Amino acid sequence: MNSLTIAWNMIRQTVGTKKGIIMHILLPCIVISLAVSLFGQERTFGVQIVYVNEDNGKAGAYLLEELAAKPDYSLKEAESEEALREEVTENRAAAGFIIPSGFTDSLLAGQKPKLSMFELKVSEGTYTLKLTLEELVRGAASTAGLVSSAQAQDIREALGAVLNQTKKHAVSPSKTDLQLYPKPGLNVVTGFTLMFLMNLVGSTVSKILEERRRRTMARMFSAPVRAWEITLGHFLGSFTVGISQIALVLIFSGYVLKYDYDVPPLLHFIVLAAFMLVAMGIASAVAGIMRNPQNVGMLNSLIITPTCMLGGCFWPITYMPDFMQKAANFVPQKWAIEAIEKLSVGGGLHTITLPLLILGLMALILLAIGSSVLRPAETNAAG
Repeated sequence: MNSLTIAWNMIRQTVGTKKGIIMHILLPCIVISLAVSLFGQERTFGVQIVYVNEDNGKAGAYLLEELAAKPDYSLKEAESEEALREEVTENRAAAGFIIPSGFTDSLLAGQKPKLSMFELKVSEGTYTLKLTLEELVRGAASTAGLVSSAQAQDIREALGAVLNQTKKHAVSPSKTDLQLYPKPGLNVVTGFTLMFLMNLVGSTVSKILEERRRRTMARMFSAPVRAWEITLGHFLGSFTVGISQIALVLIFSGYVLKYDYDVPPLLHFIVLAAFMLVAMGIASAVAGIMRNPQNVGMLNSLIITPTCMLGGCFWPITYMPDFMQKAANFVPQKWAIEAIEKLSVGGGLHTITLPLLILGLMALILLAIGSSVLRPAETNAAG
């Protein structure tokens, strides 16, 4: 009961004020929203393409309709070849192509005419455009060959009828996500979430030092309350706030922002809760060692920001030198992000056993240290 009373007081002090609600409830949702909008949303940008169609037959129109139906391209017709070249050279379009005159007749004659393509620089969009055009021309040539061999009375009309049926795509491929890699941007969104959970460390340390300054902790120690009960009470209070923060962020990002983490919600929550245990362990250990409340501001520059950077919250760990990658094994952010990435590629609870065990061991060691060093000694700033 002593620990629960201390925990309830910690909760009231943390989120019982307007400042606490803004800092620990509203601000994380706002920042996570920005992270999701900047890094998490999958966007498809239409590559601007200009064209000139000099063909009067069905095949040229079919090619343009098929290309316009693809979300990767945005088509714009140019008046002439000169206008097309100007659009490309002035970087108003990524590439351009010309459907030559007699394109349909060449296909019906059994030829495979080539389209003239213009590009200022090679990019992923222009390269895929070239492949798409080649595939469409090859398909149209195959269709024209079948129509010609059928010896229809009007092969042009027959070709148009077949191409119209082709555009219906009665048989179409389906895209299957094999989940071979984590979702792009997931590590950044997770990193910002972990950073805000780490901010509770500073809040918890501040509350403990404030109690020490006011001699509230000294009165608790003089009462029949054990040191581990005091540590547990502070831990439970901050952990409850952290759990509430985790649940709110996951609900807000998942159901309001419609962001799909590609991670089972329950396992996602368990990983973040395990990280929260470590964060509270860090808070207990730091509060037991620190004596001067004025040094609380140094937590961000000495503990929170460096560990977030080292743990891969802002960039992949593989971008760092080898010695920093090895050092990352000693910070909890690395294991939390690794666990979530494993879940995002289809892993289950058995695949994150090691990260969870390491997070649990870190939390246990840090809480033991915090319980042993937490004392009601006066701070340097006390009068």
